[in-house]
Amino acid sequence: MQISEAWLRSYVNPGISTEELVEQLTMAGLEVDSVEPAAAKFSGVVVGEVLSMQQHPDADRLRVCQVAVGETEPLQIVCGASNVRVGLKIPAALIGAVLPGDFKIKKSKLRGEESFGMLCSEKELGLATDANGLMELANDAPVGVDIRDYLSLDDSIIEVDLTPNRADCLSVEGLAREVAVINKMDWSTTQVDNVPVSHQDTLTVSVEATEACPRYLGRLIKGVNAKAVTPLWMQERLRRSGLRSLGPLVDVTNYVLLELGQPLHVFDAEKLDGGITVRWAKADEELTLLNNQVIKLDNEALVIADDNQALALAGIMGGNDSAVNEETQSVFLECAFFAPQNIAGKARRFGLHTDSSHRFERGVDATLQARAIERATQLIIDIAGGGAGPITEVTTKAALPQRQAVFLRRQRIEKTLGVALADEQVIDIFQRLGMTVQTQTDGWQIIPPGFRFDMAIEADLIEEIARVYGYNNLPNSSLLMRSELSKATEAVLDIDRVKDLLVDRGYQEAITYSFVDEDIQKAVNPEMEVIRLKNP
Repeated sequence: MQISEAWLRSYVNPGISTEELVEQLTMAGLEVDSVEPAAAKFSGVVVGEVLSMQQHPDADRLRVCQVAVGETEPLQIVCGASNVRVGLKIPAALIGAVLPGDFKIKKSKLRGEESFGMLCSEKELGLATDANGLMELANDAPVGVDIRDYLSLDDSIIEVDLTPNRADCLSVEGLAREVAVINKMDWSTTQVDNVPVSHQDTLTVSVEATEACPRYLGRLIKGVNAKAVTPLWMQERLRRSGLRSLGPLVDVTNYVLLELGQPLHVFDAEKLDGGITVRWAKADEELTLLNNQVIKLDNEALVIADDNQALALAGIMGGNDSAVNEETQSVFLECAFFAPQNIAGKARRFGLHTDSSHRFERGVDATLQARAIERATQLIIDIAGGGAGPITEVTTKAALPQRQAVFLRRQRIEKTLGVALADEQVIDIFQRLGMTVQTQTDGWQIIPPGFRFDMAIEADLIEEIARVYGYNNLPNSSLLMRSELSKATEAVLDIDRVKDLLVDRGYQEAITYSFVDEDIQKAVNPEMEVIRLKNP
């Protein structure tokens, strides 16, 4: 998983360097694979605004633009991008600017017209591998401000290699929690308010596979503008997390997945036939996925279906027939908890591995769905407009994972870690990790939170103390093995010593069969009592 350091620090910002932060995460068991700059090196690029534009007299595809760049007079810049227009705010490279690849901007003439700079695309700034035109900035972007400051490009992308048991850190909030615990700092989660309901339309939701899907939430959002532009701040956070922008509806679900760790999915509501059913697939049922891969299902595959067909491979990938596009006007927003044992291995059967399956296989917090669907709803409405209907929820409480209390003995901590910790310190560590602590005479009863699937036995709790306290702070001690030399009399030789002496003198040891002929046995030792076999 890779995230923006600036995004992480918006939750919790300890006064340490990037290198120290990386060291902390690694020593806490969250190994950092790499740290890369969020953008290539460039300089001399500011926010510009196209004030006027006229056709180049000698080139059909070129425009002569007057561009405000925060100086006394606007600059004349010749541009050939198809999306250049009056009022557009874009990155403008000034004379003397140096772009990625050591490309220097100089005063030039294009077909006889002077150009005092260059208007830039994401590709020219090293922010994307390709581009279809100029990089369009928000309407409120301040003209003349350095683009690196405006986009917070002096940032690092941290890639964390998480072990399968740490699914709780597959989100920015999860990593922020860890950083806060390690540095003994307070932190705040994303504020999520319930979205006002503006219509009462719903879809019928039926869950047949209750063990595999103990909780399913969905709601209709009507009147959305799928052609709306995803805000640049969200596009940048997605880009720095390794995801490209796919339009506001999909971008929001990806953003909430990264932010909270909860996968979501949007269906085009107009493409659904009847209600929603969570069921096991039928034998030989076919589904065309979003990547255009056609798969043949069996009764071990969990699907989301309408009254007519399977729509999505539950917890893994949506289907092409119900996908949103630029013409979508109403969506059905899905947010569910799928049991890890019912998702694990299913994606690999079809040659898939998605961000959604990666999380559901390891375990998603079963208490997160209501918060996540409200967060996604608010972002969709803020960006693409529309109105939200009531949430339809189907929950089978008996099938939801239950967190059992684990008893931690006080003396066991010192015996295992070699260090005695005050009760207050132990309690503080577990409470900061989100656990419920009940003090008892000789220890604590600790109930793990919903997002910790890896807390089951006392050793798990002791490991948490070691992580947070710091492995480097634990005392080092040599392995001490106590032994006593036993008395050995010279009058008695060990049987192995006798064998060695005989071998040294040329004798050979013979290992005979356990079962021998009775006549041979009598010849060797006629007085020996033997046991005769009934079926020799």
